[in-house]
Amino acid sequence: MQLIPVTDPSLAKEFIRTNVELNRHTRGYIRPLDKDITEVFDPKKNKAFRQGECIRWILKDDDGRPIGRIAAFVNKKYRSKGDEGPVGGIGFFDCINSQDAADMLFDTAKHWLMQRGMEAMDGPINFGERDNWWGLVTDGFYEPMYAMNYNPPYYKLLFENYGFRPFFYQYCFGMDPKKKLMPKVIQRHASVASDPSFSARHIDKKKLGDYAQDFVTIYNKAWAGHGGMKEMKKDQALLLFKKMKPFMDEKIVWFAYHNNEPIAMFLNIPDLNQYFKNFNGRLGLIQKLRFLWLQYRKACHKFTGVVFGIVPEFQGMGVDAYIIVESAKVIQSDTGYTHYEMQWIGDFNPKMVNIARGIGDSEISRTLTTYRYLFDRTREFKRHPMIS
Repeated sequence: MQLIPVTDPSLAKEFIRTNVELNRHTRGYIRPLDKDITEVFDPKKNKAFRQGECIRWILKDDDGRPIGRIAAFVNKKYRSKGDEGPVGGIGFFDCINSQDAADMLFDTAKHWLMQRGMEAMDGPINFGERDNWWGLVTDGFYEPMYAMNYNPPYYKLLFENYGFRPFFYQYCFGMDPKKKLMPKVIQRHASVASDPSFSARHIDKKKLGDYAQDFVTIYNKAWAGHGGMKEMKKDQALLLFKKMKPFMDEKIVWFAYHNNEPIAMFLNIPDLNQYFKNFNGRLGLIQKLRFLWLQYRKACHKFTGVVFGIVPEFQGMGVDAYIIVESAKVIQSDTGYTHYEMQWIGDFNPKMVNIARGIGDSEISRTLTTYRYLFDRTREFKRHPMIS
């Protein structure tokens, strides 16, 4: 076996093709857009390079055929609650069903990370935001949502046989959005809806600036300061909304208010993989025109949850049920969606897990696992601490 570092554009393309070649016959596999993977490793596109560095390798057999790949990265900002030392990451892992091949990939990444002072490695994770390419699929092996990792079931053994242990589990929750909501959700909604000071509405693309400010208000109250998360500014949120605008469906992006002050948000988007699975990794002019045609024909019947948040002073009051029921009134009567899946929620966040379980007839639809490997094998392994 031969391990080759990715050092030029030709090898970068081969890094992408390795994923395609090793997974093209895996049931449910959807080829990611080439540009999405390329941008992760582009310092001009990925701001993680401001605080870190990364490297990629391709593993080939003796006949020169690709049999695996891996990326390793360090990021000064990457830290999980309770960490006792610096942790690096690995990701974009693919491998044939061979422990020897997997061990070579893991060993190479480990040594590179140790040389940079890391004491552990998490994987498979992303060199960047946690909402993309994060976790190994360990249950629920069917079509992935957009920007979600996908892998054959045997990858779990490759990781665990090497010595990785689950650091936390990531649950996705699925449901039929056309089903009636549970009676307790309806009841909790009614207790809030009876108060005229509460209101809810879906986003209006013509007023993105206003909703960007609402997003920032809720985000900063609900999350800023927790786990090292910084406050968000309006221009950042507006940029995010403008990026979402081409594929945004107004009727599935909701905000709730109390005396016209934003207190909760329930943000969803169509599952773009329902479009992109037809594009074979490309997104040129032809694919963009096809996307518009498919969008016009309402060819996507699946949507996915991105953000659900309530400001602290209104938590536990039934506002979660209120915004869910208000959105369901429109989604069930005025859209063609037949499947809903909420993006992953860490098992270390029981409050959000309980909220997800309480949405209609939802159940865990798939599980991803973020693994951790301690370089000092005598050190006590600790899972991600629970948060309240």
